[in-house]
Amino acid sequence: MAQRLSLGERVTRLENSANVENQSAGQANLDQQNRMVQLQTEVQSLRNVVETLQNEIEQLKQRNREQYLDLDGRLGRLEGNPAASAAPNAPSATAPAVTAPPAPAAAGFSDVEPAASPTATSADPGAPVDPVAEEAAYQAALDALVERFEAADSARLFQAFLRDYPASALVPNAYYWLGESYYVTQNYDLAQQAFQTLLTQHPGSRKESDALLKLGYCQIAQGQRAAGEATLRDVSARHAGTDAAGKAESRLRTLATENR
Repeated sequence: MAQRLSLGERVTRLENSANVENQSAGQANLDQQNRMVQLQTEVQSLRNVVETLQNEIEQLKQRNREQYLDLDGRLGRLEGNPAASAAPNAPSATAPAVTAPPAPAAAGFSDVEPAASPTATSADPGAPVDPVAEEAAYQAALDALVERFEAADSARLFQAFLRDYPASALVPNAYYWLGESYYVTQNYDLAQQAFQTLLTQHPGSRKESDALLKLGYCQIAQGQRAAGEATLRDVSARHAGTDAAGKAESRLRTLATENR
């Protein structure tokens, strides 16, 4: 009888051991499935990020094309402005001295700044501004960013433009592209200041939605997650149907995926 009980106990122990091994195997399978689900989620998140970046690149190219069209339209309005066309002969004697500097901008804008700096403009608000020189200075700064991808040079040129042409109709755009120049070099603090200046000083600008979007990006990049998400929701609410709103919604979806 004692031997039979001993065998029964051994069988029980074997059954218990098998059950434990089965449970361990089941838990291992469950853990593996969870890891696979997590990896799939991370891959989807990365795909969303890549898609967002691709969309941003395409939108940047589109904004570049729109910018050139916008500049052409502004120049056309300036050429058709009686006040502008009434004075072409008056500054013609000094036009070469003002127009010449933008040409060597790529080689070294710092050499041109002393001659082109319109300190007289602030002292004499009525001093005429050469629209050709104004457009050339703006275009040089824009080309440095979107054509040559020299963000640091672009930021310096846009700063000079804002200083030299504070009354220009292109000032809101200049602040936006100044912010972009800082943003692409991950200088998020200065980029945020530029975008915020545009939003505060030039409400209603055609660049308002894009500046608000990039402000949200800057906040998120600096660890201000809640503020950044609130800004992106603001883009979607205030500028519904725009490209900026679409990108804001896409970024919010990506952030929501990261929180899962």
